[in-house]
Amino acid sequence: MKTVVTGASGHIGVNLVRALLSKGKEVRAFSHTSNLGLEDLPIEFVKGDIRDVDSLVSAFQGADIVYHLAGHISLLMKDWEHCSGVNIDGTRNVIEACLRTGIRRLVHFSSIHSLSSEPNNKPIDESNEFVESPKSPSYDRSKAAGEKLVRQAVRNGLNAIIINPTGIIGPYDYRPSHQGQALILMASGKLPVLLEGGFDWVDVRDVAEYAIKAQEIAPAGSSYLLSGHWLSVGELARMVAEITGRKAPTLVCPMGVAEFCAPIVTVTSQLIRTRPIFTRASLNALKSNKSISHSKATRELGYNPRPVRETITDAVRWFKDNGYLDKKQVLHQI
Repeated sequence: MKTVVTGASGHIGVNLVRALLSKGKEVRAFSHTSNLGLEDLPIEFVKGDIRDVDSLVSAFQGADIVYHLAGHISLLMKDWEHCSGVNIDGTRNVIEACLRTGIRRLVHFSSIHSLSSEPNNKPIDESNEFVESPKSPSYDRSKAAGEKLVRQAVRNGLNAIIINPTGIIGPYDYRPSHQGQALILMASGKLPVLLEGGFDWVDVRDVAEYAIKAQEIAPAGSSYLLSGHWLSVGELARMVAEITGRKAPTLVCPMGVAEFCAPIVTVTSQLIRTRPIFTRASLNALKSNKSISHSKATRELGYNPRPVRETITDAVRWFKDNGYLDKKQVLHQI
């Protein structure tokens, strides 16, 4: 039987597909735009749109497992129409297609951002409330709403589990991701200033590995928060500097100044059609609760995230080997 991966050409997707192939699984990759990073792999390709339930039904025929990764990641505070269309309506369509085709198990990829980070004096875990405030970023609210749809479907009999990763970094980041772009800027010596705050970073390969393990052994309705290691932006930049030999930025922009400048940075980036270095939404993440517990995943799955330096080293090496960094870049330790 086939295993279907929606959003297969995303950062998690290309790593998950490789992990599934290493375990001898037959993989059908469902993607909307391109097959970047998957072209030479022995898998079946299906084009479609998760906003079109019929294309999902067609893709799911003859399969028994679906890993639902497709989603719209946005760092804008107000991007509700796009976020809700993909992350909510698309998830609703995936659930319907699973039911119509008799999929044995759905593995739904949600996000740490679907869970409230409050109270800040308590580690975030699977019991935290969902993000619902209209003042929260559109992405956070849409991922929370999509996850609630899956939980309701489980109560109605769907065999599904949920994965909530933190900030994904690691190799095979072809697009690249927002986090990958930050690493590229750091490794290239092109990041002009550091921001206050930090985030919990998890290796994409660990997420893929333990999502597969959860699919194999977890009871229906289970959810797992897959966190890694919290690093400040400064600590991350200094680690990249040690790996590459580049000098890390020393200037730190206070959070208040960054928040004041965020709207200007966002509008300017939209005008010149580039990604903003930071936004109000990304700043919210950088100053959120830094304590995130993966104790449930460790207890039930044996989850043990690899050292963050290994992750960053492998990510920088991959970017260098695949032409994302200056060809003259000297990497001292890789």
